[in-house]
Amino acid sequence: MSHSLNKSENKPVRQMLLITGIILVAFNLRPAITSIGPLLGTIRDDIGLANWSAGLITSLPLLAFAVMSPMAPKFANRLGNERTLLIGLTVLLIGISVRSIAITPTLFIGTTLVGLGIAICNVLLPGVIKDKFPDKIGMLTSIYSTSMGMLAATASGLSIPLANGLGLGWQKSLFSWAGLVAVGILVWIVLIRTIDSPRHTPIVNNSVAKLWSSMLAWQVTLFMGLQSFMFYVTISWLPEILNDFGLAIATSGWLLSYMQFVSLPATFLSPILAGKFSNQQGIVVVIGSLSIVGFGGLFFADTLVAMILFITLIGIAQGASISLSLAFLGMRASNAKQAAELSGMAQSIGYLLAAIGPMFIGLLYDLTNNWTLPLTTLLIVAGMMIFFGLGAGRNKVV
Repeated sequence: MSHSLNKSENKPVRQMLLITGIILVAFNLRPAITSIGPLLGTIRDDIGLANWSAGLITSLPLLAFAVMSPMAPKFANRLGNERTLLIGLTVLLIGISVRSIAITPTLFIGTTLVGLGIAICNVLLPGVIKDKFPDKIGMLTSIYSTSMGMLAATASGLSIPLANGLGLGWQKSLFSWAGLVAVGILVWIVLIRTIDSPRHTPIVNNSVAKLWSSMLAWQVTLFMGLQSFMFYVTISWLPEILNDFGLAIATSGWLLSYMQFVSLPATFLSPILAGKFSNQQGIVVVIGSLSIVGFGGLFFADTLVAMILFITLIGIAQGASISLSLAFLGMRASNAKQAAELSGMAQSIGYLLAAIGPMFIGLLYDLTNNWTLPLTTLLIVAGMMIFFGLGAGRNKVV
């Protein structure tokens, strides 16, 4: 009786520790990737890379996401979500360390390991939330997706000050993010020793096949994939678009940072709102409409104020769409195992589209030498996102 009472008294402590662990994983999902962009030119010149191979440094993690995402739930089925998350963080730490050695092979091997480690954590986090907090999916998704976005934007901004301002150089600037991963590893070691983790039941053999033949699963997957396509295209090309439209390249870069920070409130609020409605179709229409007005408005924006207005709409739409797509992974699954499988499917296709997006839009620009066709393509993609989002937003489970 007293043992049961102690267990009950410790439950809030274990839950707070688990929430802390979830936030720490979220903190580590983007800095190792977003910190490298501002240093890309320095790395290229220091190691002597060609432009195409320097570009590969940003594409490799996305390709690793696409490859690892469907495999992560299989590891979790054998080891449990918590232990597999710990493995993901460990692979990420090794990747960051190896990448910081200034020779070409270690740069690419480390970058690949970074992508594989993050992919494992990306995929399993929605399953952990579904398992441990089934009644708080919206709130926990809000917290972790906002934490992810906040650290992503912060890492982009700190790279140059760390490398140049503090004189660390690009290697130590990139390696500095290993400290945050190490803290996450320590917390998850404690979590695995203290939280209740009942023995997992193996997933039924045909569950994955059923998922890939489910219309609802594909609607969730394509909603996530299309919003990822738009996000990574915007991250890659928005400064160039604004520069061609008459803004200084430095101003264009600041507006890209502004877009990421202005997206954070929407990232936080979107899953909370989603949890208050029986279906999320209205939210999907609002998000898609903001994307269409934002990208469409760039055709007509002839002043800085107008550009800031339309970039604000794009930022709000992108912040809301990423966190809503993550919330769908828990909301549309019937249990934690299925949430992990759906997450693997959606993120595999999603990051494949994300990796293709910047190259495809760049090719369209090369063929036409203006941004009309690329921006029109983004408007079409936003319309497709609404279409698949209306299906994903129905009050159903896979």
